Amino acid sequence: MELRLRIAVADDEPDMQEYFEKILPRLGHEVVSIAETGRQLVEHCEALNPDLVITDIKMPDMDGIEAATAIYQRQAIPVILVSAFHDRELIERAESDHIMAYLVKPIKQADLEPAIALARRRFEQFEALRRETVDIRQALEDRKIVERAKGILMQRTGLDEQSAFTRLQRLASDKNLRMAEIARTILLADEAFVTVRPSDVKVR
Repeated sequence: MELRLRIAVADDEPDMQEYFEKILPRLGHEVVSIAETGRQLVEHCEALNPDLVITDIKMPDMDGIEAATAIYQRQAIPVILVSAFHDRELIERAESDHIMAYLVKPIKQADLEPAIALARRRFEQFEALRRETVDIRQALEDRKIVERAKGILMQRTGLDEQSAFTRLQRLASDKNLRMAEIARTILLADEAFVTVRPSDVKVR
């Protein structure tokens, strides 16, 4: 059975607020607050401590990414970012902060449900990294490296995302190293394979 989540929503468009109020309970979750601005979202999260945040990027006084950063300075909550368009620059900025999933409007139920599951799974993985270091900034840096290493494992072995992360965890445990250290080794090995061309190999 899927875990029932307490979700805080932020969007300055009334039709999107109504949509989330209607669709999230259908997916088995509870909408605990609806904010119209980024600052209001931060205040709601501080007061209510939700399990998940779904926030639009473009909002008055503080955008969704800034709000996510402010929230995370107080408490660890996974965030799904929503945008009206697919913007590579925004996605790159989001990945450098505390965003666990990204959705583009119009949002369908078929998109929302897996995004929530993905955000929860990635957040659990991030929390595992956070337990390896007391420094939140270091954990965020480690996450970027681990995400890249996961991608390499998925591409080369056909593993799904969770299995790739589990393999990293197991390797780290076996070698008594942090996951980020294992991930860096994978990145270096992949770089060696990619940069070696047939013309580089000399036959003696």
